[in-house]
Amino acid sequence: MAGYKRILLKLSGEALMGDQQFGIDPIRISEYAKEIKAVVDAGVEVGIVIGGGNIFRGVSGASKGMDRVQGDHMGMLATVINGLALQSALEDVGIYTRLQSAIEMEKIAEPFIRRRAIRHLEKGRVVIFGGGTGNPYFTTDTAATLRAIEIDAEVILKGTRVDGIYSADPEKDKTATKYTNLSFKEVYDLGLNIMDMTAFTLSKENSLPIVVFDMNKPGNLIKVARGEEVGTIVQN
Repeated sequence: MAGYKRILLKLSGEALMGDQQFGIDPIRISEYAKEIKAVVDAGVEVGIVIGGGNIFRGVSGASKGMDRVQGDHMGMLATVINGLALQSALEDVGIYTRLQSAIEMEKIAEPFIRRRAIRHLEKGRVVIFGGGTGNPYFTTDTAATLRAIEIDAEVILKGTRVDGIYSADPEKDKTATKYTNLSFKEVYDLGLNIMDMTAFTLSKENSLPIVVFDMNKPGNLIKVARGEEVGTIVQN
C-alpha cells in the first residue's frame, strides 16, 4: 500500500463527546475504533495521542483560580481515562492495543518506554500514549509531536471536526478559504492556528508533516494513511 508506514494520530478529547456536552460517547468512540482498525488491517503502524478536554482542561481550571500545575496534572489523568476507553473500543473490534502513560500507574498502563513502544508498533499493536508529556505547561499537541518524533512516525494526522485548514473558522465565516498544501513558514506568516506554537515548532524543526482532516467522515482516516489528498498538509 502506498502512503505512510507509521503514523501518529492526534485526537481531541472533545471529539470523543459526540453530541454530548461532556464525557465519552460510546457510539463515537466505537466509530473511531472501526476507522483505526481499517488502517491497522492495511498494514499501517499506529500511535495515538488523545486530549482530555471532554473531562478536564488544566488551562480552564487555572483561569478560574486553580493552581495551574495541579490543573494540568488533572488534565493529564483525563487523557489516561480517554486512553482506557479507546483501548477498550479497539479491543472490542479485535485490535491488540497497549496504553503507555508518561505518569507511571502500573496497575492500568505501561510506563512510556520508547523502545518498547516501537516494538509494539512493529508487532502490529496500536500504542496509545496517555498522560501528556508528564509535565505541566505542555499541551497534548506537544505530547503528540514529541511522541511522533520519538517513535519515528512519518506524519502527524490531526483529526478534527473540519475538513482541513481554512483562512478563518469555517463554522463562523462562510467565506473562509480552504488550503490544501501549506509550508510551515506560510502557516507562520498567515497567522493560522493549527497547534500550539511549541508543538508546531517541534514539527517544523524535525521536518515532520502535519495533516489536518475531518475525522468524523467515514473512510477519511484510511484515505489519509494511503497518502490521498484529504484535508490539508503542512510540510517543509
